[in-house]
Amino acid sequence: MDRTTPTVAAASSPPTLVRPRAGLAARVLDRYDLERRLGAGAYGAVWVGRDLRLERRVAVKVVPRGDGPPRAEREALAAARLNHPGIVSLYEAGADDTAHYLVSELVDGVTLAGAEARGALSDRDVLRIGAALCDALEHAHAAGVVHRDIKPGNVIIPAQPASEAGVAKLTDFGVAHLAGEDALTHTGDVVGTLAYMAPEQAEGARVGPAADLYALALVLYEALAGVNPVRAAAPAATARLVASGVPSLGRVRRDLDPDLIEALDRALRRRPEERGRVGDLRDALHEAAPEADAGEGRTLILPEPAVVEQGLPPASWRQQLVQRAVAGGTAGLAAAAAIAAAQATPVHPPLAGAAVGVAVALLPRVAWLAAAIAGVAWLAAGPPHEPGTALLVGAGLAACPLLLPRAGWLWSLPAVAPALAAVGLAGMWPALAGLLTGAWRRAAIAVLGGLWIALAEPLAGRDLFLGRASGTGAPAAWAGSAQDAVQNALLPLGGSGALAILALWAVAAVALPHALRGRTPLPVVLGALAWAAALVVGTGLLAGALRGALAHPDARGALGGAVAGATLAAGVLLLGAGRGQQQLPP
Repeated sequence: MDRTTPTVAAASSPPTLVRPRAGLAARVLDRYDLERRLGAGAYGAVWVGRDLRLERRVAVKVVPRGDGPPRAEREALAAARLNHPGIVSLYEAGADDTAHYLVSELVDGVTLAGAEARGALSDRDVLRIGAALCDALEHAHAAGVVHRDIKPGNVIIPAQPASEAGVAKLTDFGVAHLAGEDALTHTGDVVGTLAYMAPEQAEGARVGPAADLYALALVLYEALAGVNPVRAAAPAATARLVASGVPSLGRVRRDLDPDLIEALDRALRRRPEERGRVGDLRDALHEAAPEADAGEGRTLILPEPAVVEQGLPPASWRQQLVQRAVAGGTAGLAAAAAIAAAQATPVHPPLAGAAVGVAVALLPRVAWLAAAIAGVAWLAAGPPHEPGTALLVGAGLAACPLLLPRAGWLWSLPAVAPALAAVGLAGMWPALAGLLTGAWRRAAIAVLGGLWIALAEPLAGRDLFLGRASGTGAPAAWAGSAQDAVQNALLPLGGSGALAILALWAVAAVALPHALRGRTPLPVVLGALAWAAALVVGTGLLAGALRGALAHPDARGALGGAVAGATLAAGVLLLGAGRGQQQLPP
């Protein structure tokens, strides 16, 4: 039988016993012996059963006839659409005169609620569980299924997960909503568990994937903080806390990764359209997991990922491939351009750039640092013999790992900023930075791009954006001496005030996703125009204030670049909304 296509058929006879006596088993659907009850909920009890035909243990959910349709049928139809290692598989559904039966895989493990009660999970375990559940939810949402009752009791942690994608399994789709089907309840009814409901769900409004994202984020918040921030002694008090909003996780867990805190805080916003996507939260969980507390000495620690089946990378392999391609591509192009500009080496620029690109793609941080150190040393002591140039280049390179120590794949990306400035599109850089995930990352990339433009102007001996600071000498006057480079390039730049553009661009990059709220073209376009106008006005005011300190403070590319960047960001957002995604990265 296809495990993803359960049959809904009446049994030929009612069960022998509804509640087995000691030593005896009730047989249902002429195939499954109920051996012992695992637990009971509002809509039925779950039993350990034995499949007599296939000789395997199963879980059998028994829903009395009075509570059966449409909930039991809805759960069967929802589960029938799904086939994912992070979702408990439904084998069969049937009914007799007394009850409906849902037969699913029996997972040997513990619920997330049970693990939390024992204090058995480390922070790293929680993040890995959350990432697996994000993958499971993305699969369900793509199939048109919204769970609507995500809570610790509906998450099972297998004792021996078969893969990283199965370190946690989502179960109980009894109140799920299926796209294309009539609603299980009328608008105004409330289904689910109040302490994990999104505000719109608690108000009885029709809910979508954003409600599942909120519930999952709240489950992870509770697992990391040790407390559910909206659960109160009485339902009315809980409802008030749900309506008032969830305090930042950073208030109780300041030791956690800031990008992770921001991702969870965003997923818990009151307005569904501001929560972002399940994929955004999964990416933040994946990135933070390796550095999270591994919980030495706890009683239930998930095994670390071993060799993945068939040699495939971990669950986020697509993301890692993209990141490595970005790292290698930008590093290789930057290296080739630098070697070509030096014009004093027998090394073929394309070949050297390709070698650097491949090395950085394979080892993003180690190879990048090695290439950066070798490049600066070569400029200072190699055929170019330009210690002054090496000093300026080294200053720009050193800033990358300092601001983004754990995002090595982004370290070469700021090299794109001077290229944009050279073609009159410098103002586009804050918009590109604003497309990244995480406020700190957006701000850091914006700052680094602005810094590289500011350093590139004296290095190139030409004005690219705000222009060279007054007192900056020609490259030939200081390239051969580090001391001269300080006097004739770095000190004039630092004293000109031109680096104030870094703060403006950081604010603009962080603000971009907030300016482009909405899922329809009009508010997105208006937000993009307002963002571009604010950036242009701010740049113009800054350039005006720097007259006299800069040789040519005309802000080349501010207007055209800002408009082009805002247009690009708006297009990305609208394209994502058309595919069921709701926002730019948090």
